[in-house]
Amino acid sequence: MEQFVITNALVYTGHRFAPREVYVENGRVAQLAKKVNAPADCPRLDLGGKRLVPGFIDIHTHGAAGVDVNAATTEQLNGTIGHFFASQGTTGWLCSVLTDTPEQTLWCLDQAKAAMKEQGDWAQLLGVHLEGPFLASQYKGAMPEHLLQTGSAELFAKYEAAGEGAVKYMTVSPEVAGVPEMIRDIAARVKVAIGHSGAEYDTAMECIENGAVSATHTFNAMRLFHQHQPAIMGAVLESDVYCEAICDGRHLHPASVRLLLKCKGYDRVVAVTDSIMAAGLPDGNYKLGVNDVVVEDGDAKLASDGTRAGSTLTTGQALKNLVKFTGEGPEKVLPLLTENPADLLGLARKGRIAPGCDADFVVLGDDLSVLRTIVGGRTVYAAE
Repeated sequence: MEQFVITNALVYTGHRFAPREVYVENGRVAQLAKKVNAPADCPRLDLGGKRLVPGFIDIHTHGAAGVDVNAATTEQLNGTIGHFFASQGTTGWLCSVLTDTPEQTLWCLDQAKAAMKEQGDWAQLLGVHLEGPFLASQYKGAMPEHLLQTGSAELFAKYEAAGEGAVKYMTVSPEVAGVPEMIRDIAARVKVAIGHSGAEYDTAMECIENGAVSATHTFNAMRLFHQHQPAIMGAVLESDVYCEAICDGRHLHPASVRLLLKCKGYDRVVAVTDSIMAAGLPDGNYKLGVNDVVVEDGDAKLASDGTRAGSTLTTGQALKNLVKFTGEGPEKVLPLLTENPADLLGLARKGRIAPGCDADFVVLGDDLSVLRTIVGGRTVYAAE
């Protein structure tokens, strides 16, 4: 539909729900009011009093539904991963490319930039998150150690040029040689996160001063806080950077999620899934980049040494978990999945329901289950 009105909805208008109508025109919110002024013959979508919230944005995920981002074709990025994500309330996402060979990384960028141009019944691919290769071996997690490199603005520039605007976000380790200088060179062109790191406090703060704006899966694959040596954790908690959080109950204890929110505030935490190809599928053997992964009871670990390797979390489940972990209503925690990731990436038209914003919505049931997902004014998923 080019034009339609959403009626009989409880609309999330920023930390609260209110009875509102939404007039959508050409993929964007044209009006938000108690009673919109729309053409008399305009189609109506009656939500029966259900909640209407902004679409979820996942800035860190390695795959789902049997497809790994590092091996995903354009068709698989959209038609498989993006299609599954839409059923979970995700309307926009970054595909996270795990540290790989330069040749494979360039291939991934080619697939992603083509997928970004397509429209269909899937969550919109907003760009690429490069997780590496400028990462510390001591905190590599699931990163293949032999492919890790020292900081290189030149290599980043090669990826940037190949992506033609697709590279939106990048994770680096502050203590790796050349990284602080590289951040200063590239921070105006890409959002830089620090993580996979055992960096000292001063080194991490130098990277933040040089332009890093986020911390990758905070507390995980990261040197922990000590009262005499605050380390990277102390730096990201004290500063104003955004902090990613994997709220699956495995990567972070619920009390750790609450502590993070208390330190940072609800406007500086970004809920991510860090999901792998096993998301949406039963336990079994899977891949994460070049790694073999075993999933047992929904918990993904490297087959080689048992290191946790991503998750099977979805954004829809993350919302439910956040409500459970914090004891707050959905109106309090929704920014972690909507406006915070949008603001981090500088996406002014995403993450909110307001005039001029993209018509990216999720309809939630009373139990917070995803009933309908709308991307750019098009319904891309509807529960049976």
